[in-house]
Amino acid sequence: LDLGCFDGAFVPPPGARVARCDAGFAFAKGSGGVQGDEDRLPFADASFDCVICAGVLDQVNDLPGALTLIRRVLRPDGLFLGAFLGAGSLSALRSALRVAEQERPAARLHPQIEVRSAGDLLMRAGFALPVADVETLNVGYGDVGRLLGDLRGMAATNLLADRRPLGKAALAGLAQAFAAAADDRGRTREKFEIVFLTGWSPDPSQPKPARRGSGTASLTDALKR
Repeated sequence: LDLGCFDGAFVPPPGARVARCDAGFAFAKGSGGVQGDEDRLPFADASFDCVICAGVLDQVNDLPGALTLIRRVLRPDGLFLGAFLGAGSLSALRSALRVAEQERPAARLHPQIEVRSAGDLLMRAGFALPVADVETLNVGYGDVGRLLGDLRGMAATNLLADRRPLGKAALAGLAQAFAAAADDRGRTREKFEIVFLTGWSPDPSQPKPARRGSGTASLTDALKR
């Protein structure tokens, strides 16, 4: 299952059958998939061997519910792979927005998830062998317009239904504050924290953690060698 399939660009391995699902009707139709929210999956339990979800889990209304549903639609020993923007991302843009909107601050970026919290949610959802990791990407931008264009292309702009538009004066202040943080090459470095999630649907054949206290080797002795 390609969950949050966007334009359907994911290329499956040879011989694999792929179902596509996206919350946006246009994306679902264009990729030959079905429309459905990530936290309201329109699939039966134990339908898939693998679920891949890239770039959308940080935007769902009910992330714990979405992870639980993903685990349910996986067959036993099925694999879940996920990736999304995590906490700490877009720090330069956040700082510039605070400067630009000092008198009338507004919510511009949706809340983001820390990697440790993401790992805890995997465990709560019932995944076996859960792993959460993060990779930091630093990208240089010559102006804030380029960054905002990238965010629009990622569908990562403001998701609030009652958001207040950014006026011309605030937009000019944003551009000035963003440019003020530029390096000697005239580029402002923006940070993207990519959280990666891996989890397996439980199955009796999977490795089990050893019983506490069952070890026979001393870590202290090993470190002394």
